[in-house]
Amino acid sequence: MSHRMEYPRPQLVRDTWLNLNGVWQFEFDDRNVGAAQRWFDPSENFSQTIQVPFAFQTPASGIHDTSFHDYVWYKRNFTLDPGWYKKRVVLHFGAVDYRAWIYVNGHYIGMHEGGHTPFSFDITHALTGQEEQVTVHVEDLSKDETIPRGKQFWLEKPASIWYTRTTGIWQTVWLEAVNPVYIHQVKFEPDLDQGSIGIEVKSEGYGSEELVLDIRISFRGVPVIQDQVRLLQPITRRMVDLFGLNIFRTNFHHAGWTWTPETPNLFDVEMKLYDHGVEVDCIQSYFGMRKVHTENGMVYLNNKPYYQKLVLDQGYWQEGLLTAPTDEHLRKDIELAKELGFNGCRKHQKVEDPRFLYWADRIGFLVWGECAANASFNSDAVARLTKEWIEIIDRDFNHPSIVAWVPLNESWGIPMVKSNKKQQYHSLAMYSLIHSLDDTRLVISNDGWEMTQTDICALHNYQHGRADEPDKYEEFKRILSTKETMLASKPSARNVYADGYQHRGEPILLTEFGGISYKAGADDGWGYTSAQSSEDLVLEYERIMKAVYASKIIYGYCYTQLTDVEQEINGLLAYDRTPKCDMSLIKEINSQWHLRTV
Repeated sequence: MSHRMEYPRPQLVRDTWLNLNGVWQFEFDDRNVGAAQRWFDPSENFSQTIQVPFAFQTPASGIHDTSFHDYVWYKRNFTLDPGWYKKRVVLHFGAVDYRAWIYVNGHYIGMHEGGHTPFSFDITHALTGQEEQVTVHVEDLSKDETIPRGKQFWLEKPASIWYTRTTGIWQTVWLEAVNPVYIHQVKFEPDLDQGSIGIEVKSEGYGSEELVLDIRISFRGVPVIQDQVRLLQPITRRMVDLFGLNIFRTNFHHAGWTWTPETPNLFDVEMKLYDHGVEVDCIQSYFGMRKVHTENGMVYLNNKPYYQKLVLDQGYWQEGLLTAPTDEHLRKDIELAKELGFNGCRKHQKVEDPRFLYWADRIGFLVWGECAANASFNSDAVARLTKEWIEIIDRDFNHPSIVAWVPLNESWGIPMVKSNKKQQYHSLAMYSLIHSLDDTRLVISNDGWEMTQTDICALHNYQHGRADEPDKYEEFKRILSTKETMLASKPSARNVYADGYQHRGEPILLTEFGGISYKAGADDGWGYTSAQSSEDLVLEYERIMKAVYASKIIYGYCYTQLTDVEQEINGLLAYDRTPKCDMSLIKEINSQWHLRTV
């Protein structure tokens, strides 16, 4: 099994780094006594080992224990190259579910709350210059419904739409050596209409007044921009004109330069930071020129109507649950989805590994970014979801593949949103918060039903029935036939909009449907409808898609789903990604739609 050794932060790459994945010491702390007994002391040893970054519930971890253990500890020794001690050393965690307290050589470093987003600490002051040690104390309360946990089940055995839990470290742990002043973050904001790229650079640490940033932008290996800017404050903003360049002026909006799933063109960026003329930092990054907006009841990509053919993607694997076994597994899922004829995915109830978004950017694949939901509503749940979303957008803003954000799904965590003003305000607050942080993408207020203010009217409907239930199928077609019938429908006996809200012309998309279950020789498992063979699966898929494509008011869809997950056997691919039918037949069905004019 791979230790996941690829570079974990593809939007800001440095040469000097050290991967800490692999074998760590590990201990369950079911009585929660480890902190009081100072398990973080360097002299303490743990009784088990675990393969990081895989959670202890997974086969890939080497432990594979799915019972409840809400408090766990990790410990690992490491050595640094002598040159690292002349710099600042930063310890990074890709994601730890849910709370994490970090110690280095017995010294408390800091804590982070939030199970899906990265965090880091400068650990220079705690280093000894000899063999070093990092200890991680994790709390993940399995039955706390205010924690954003998404599909993680609060009972021991997975059932229905709920899956095995993930506790602790589940993304890469790594170290980085930087100078006293360095580039902390870069944000790219493309303006397709003006043909320019906005660049925001945040520097970190102490520097002189002679800091100069050198920015070099290239396209397919050809230099297009070299710019220098003096850094007089920690945050520096720059607008770079690309449209005015000779090589882009005549056909900038042509597919040759813009980013789409069909033409995933990316600009490569190198930034070097100089202090008194001496290079103190160098990073590699990239961006894509693309624009997303709505108009005339349709979603537009780069100012052209674009029909989204999405597939629901849970992002689970047999070996690693939320953690892909290898980087190649992340890439392969995108390639398989495209082979099936989809141009994007709704990454469901999960903040996916940045490496997945990297491959989506490179290969050309739309992504609707979503976060794990809370199960209940109170002030703690509101605060936790809000914090998570601020960190999600901070991490993922630069990825051109992401075209929409989905902060809430099917009224999870807001069960009374239809009429409860406080829960409606939460929905509105999430919509407005995300737009205040990112006005370049669409935001769906509550995917499925009971929406408040939203950029897309996103509806769920699994009532198409089986082939031997023609009445259900005809009713499904009738609902999809007109705007009036769609908006009057009752998905899962819920109203399309919450009380006091209504459709305001936003595009209508069918964002969950299908769910055809099929697994050769399966005695258990479930889906929303069923097939009896590979051939039957294709026929069922075609039957349902004909109703979707016949609709004159739907301008995009998200089919449930890409893969089986545990007891859910309604994927087009098995849990191990084996195709259940001839993939080319699914692709042919998906290609039978042609964009209409409203």
